[in-house]
Amino acid sequence: MTETSRRIETAKRQAVRSRNYRRARDRALARLANAYPETYKELLEQEKVADVELGKKWVDIDGSTIPTMDIRTYSSITGSLDSYSTSNREDEGDGQ
Repeated sequence: MTETSRRIETAKRQAVRSRNYRRARDRALARLANAYPETYKELLEQEKVADVELGKKWVDIDGSTIPTMDIRTYSSITGSLDSYSTSNREDEGDGQ
């Protein structure tokens, strides 16, 4: 076995072990979240606050995954840029 093929085989085995570990970790996290939903939500909120302080973006804990959209279009007639920003979250209301 050449050095190159040995390195490739080692990388493959490492990738499989890493993938299996991530899968097992994700399954365990799902089981814990189902067993202790309130504790999970509290810990998740603490992590969110810490990450937001560091400038990292998060999707809301309530499951809202609709980000603010920034839509830019060019008018074909005038060639000018028409730009506006919308947030679907603001559009979601209680129907009043």
